[in-house]
Parts: sequence; C-alpha cells; structure tokens
Amino acid sequence: MKVQMIAIKNVAGALLFGLAGLVQAGIPIQHWTQPSGAGVWLVESPTVPMVDVRIEFDAGGRRDPAAQAGLTAASVGLMSKGIRANGGDPALDENALGEAWADLGASFGGSDGGDRVSFSLRSLTYPDLLARAATLAARQLAEPAYPQAVWTRERERTVAALREANTRPATIAGRTFNQAVFGSHPYGNDTNEQSLARISVADMQAWHARYLKPCRAKVSIVGAVTRAQADALVTQLLARLPAAACEALPPVAEVQPLSAAVEKRIPFDSAQAHVLIGQPGFKRDDPDFFILTVGNYILGGGGFVSRLTEEVREKRGLSYSVYSYFAPGLHAGAFTIGLQTRPDQAAQAVQVAREVLRRFVTDGPTPAELQAAKDNLVGGFALRIDNNRKLLDNVANIAAHNLPLDYLDTWNQQVAKVTVADIRAAFARKLQPERMVTVVVGGRDGQ
Repeated sequence: MKVQMIAIKNVAGALLFGLAGLVQAGIPIQHWTQPSGAGVWLVESPTVPMVDVRIEFDAGGRRDPAAQAGLTAASVGLMSKGIRANGGDPALDENALGEAWADLGASFGGSDGGDRVSFSLRSLTYPDLLARAATLAARQLAEPAYPQAVWTRERERTVAALREANTRPATIAGRTFNQAVFGSHPYGNDTNEQSLARISVADMQAWHARYLKPCRAKVSIVGAVTRAQADALVTQLLARLPAAACEALPPVAEVQPLSAAVEKRIPFDSAQAHVLIGQPGFKRDDPDFFILTVGNYILGGGGFVSRLTEEVREKRGLSYSVYSYFAPGLHAGAFTIGLQTRPDQAAQAVQVAREVLRRFVTDGPTPAELQAAKDNLVGGFALRIDNNRKLLDNVANIAAHNLPLDYLDTWNQQVAKVTVADIRAAFARKLQPERMVTVVVGGRDGQ
C-alpha cells in the first residue's frame, strides 16, 4: 500500500502538466453507448498512469417520496458499510471493505446530488491493480449488504447531526427558503427525524433494485486509458448489476413559478441575521445559461467586484459578504441572493439588495462591467479543468444534461459573444423581483 500511495503522490505534478496540454489542444470527448444501454464519455489523458471514473444514475433525492425524504442519501451512504457474499466471493463488513480499498491505494464512494446519484472510482492504471479495483467497485456497486444494525446506528448519528444543525440560524434559513421557493416540488423536501424513521432496509434494497441498472448508467472517464480499455472497464464495473430492461421512470413535475412575494421573518438569538432572497430560476439545459452566468457574475457572483458587494458592503457597510447565484438542475433550481448582517440592519440590507436586483433586471450591466466579467471568466476558464477531478466533473455535467461534446472547447466563445442586451432580456425573462421569497432569520422579532 505504501508503494502505491507514493506512486499516486509522484504523479500529481505530472498530471497538472498533462491537463495543461489538453487545454491548449482542445478536449476531445469520445462518446458511445454499450449494448447494455450504458452511455460512456471518455477523455484520454495518458500523461500519468491514473484514471478517474464517475458512474451516475437518474436516482437522486428528487425521486424520494416526500414522506421518506433522505431515502436516496441513506441508501447510497450504506453502500460503503459492507458487501454481501456472492458465489465464491466472501462478505466484507465496513472495516474489511475499508481495508481492501486502502490495500489497493484506490478509492470508491457514492453520493446523492439531488438530481442524480454518483459513484466515483480513482485508481492507478497498472493492469493488475486497476482490475482488482474495478472488481471491488463492481461488488460494492451491485452487492451492498445493507446491514440492519449499521442502519440503526447510522440513522441515530444522522438524527443527532440534524438536531445539532437545527440549532444554527443558517440551517433554519436554508430550509425555510427552499420550502418557500419550491413548495411541493421534491427540491423542497426536508430530511428530518420523522422521514428517516420511515426508511427501512427493505426500502433501500428496493431502491437499489429499481434504479441501479446498467441501462440507466452514464459513465464519465478521464485518465490514462484507451477507448477499448475504457469500454472494458465500464463493462467490468457494471457487470454485477442486473441486466434487466429499463422501464420508463415516472416523470418528476417541474418547479412552479411563484404567484406572489413571500416573506418569512423568524426570530433567533444570534449575533448575525441570515438573509436569503430568491425564486425558482432555470433548468441547466436552458439556452440562456451562458448569458445568465455572465450576468450573475456582474450582479453578485464576482465576489468583491460585483454590484451587490459595491452597494451592500462597500457603500453602506451592511455585510462583509453578499452574493448571488443560480443553481440550475434537471429542473429549475433556485436563484439566490444571500448575506449576513447585524439584526438591526437586516431590513435596510434587504431593501438595498432588492433595489440592486430590480435595477439590474431593468437596466442590465454597463459595457465596462460586461467586458470586465468576460475577461475574468475567460481568463479563469483553465482553473475549471486544471485537475482530473475538475475535468471529470465537467464531463459528467455534459453527460447528465446531454450537452454537446465540444461544450468545453466552445465555452470561451459562448461567454465572449454575450451582449448587454442579451443579459437585460434574459434576466427580465427569468427573474421577477416583485415576486420573490425573502427569509430573515435573526433578531428577537425577526426584524
């Protein structure tokens, strides 16, 4: 294990040089569909003997029943707590499984991203090592033990963590904001003690059998493997999952726009009031994506050079930090303005932030602001893909949202062609400043 870990450390520097070469030469993404129905997206990066793999399924928390919010996260989390015996392969409890990965000097784990479930493998590509890592990953993916005793323990830990989080104003503000913005849509579901109590091991097993099938998989790969090697690797990773036909999953309803402004002012004994303002935004595949990305950089995404920072922080000293962002997904994610301020200043901070937003939606940016934003975004593009994992994130994003294969190659051109008129029109289409959710948590009376 020590030799393998040293090898990983020694290739880290070379990896950066290899990715720099990719950026300069363009990023050729290969795509094909296996006979099982699994889609594969590959970027060959042969500089160092390492590979990163992301396996994703349309099985995120947006598909959880409201009464069992947290089912997906719990099901994925417990997959790392042991695998069952199968044929001649012995069962491994959570300790043995962790030791097996440590001995390989590789890693594998899953997470619930809300829209989709992701499983990530990182390994050196020495043939004997990668084959063993792929076999272990395939077992963990297809043969989780779902031990009852471990679920009981993990549920108690999760409940304790939720109770502790509920003592923080940021938690209360975020939950209140999401529920007000998304209403009955699954994006607004709240994992809590009651919903966790309704989740059984049998529910997790049923979730696994329904969603984790090769025909539902989208696999992104970045590393020192050829197309043939990548195809064989994907086949091995998915081989133990049931090769059943994929029935159509029920559609998830779209996020509904707000019909009126909503204000939630919640008293809380804290030094800072937490303020969130926003509404449903747009889906990730929206044709306005680049326009809104550039515009939001000017409004509140550009840190100390944003309009919100200038008006709220610099001119009035109402908050150390203020920001805005869009969070587009498979459905319309939230547009959010966020800040913290003294409770006695919260009303003024809300008023200023709303006015900045209103003026921006009405008038858009100045030509100078737009040029500065373009320069920063284009100049910083290389930092978005300067290591294997960042590049893998981008490739997986292309796979998840069916973006064109040249998406990364044309990113700078898409940013460069945005105009002031584009931003003004797109923001007017997407945002309604008079119909937004405002949440203020802090102060004795929420003021």
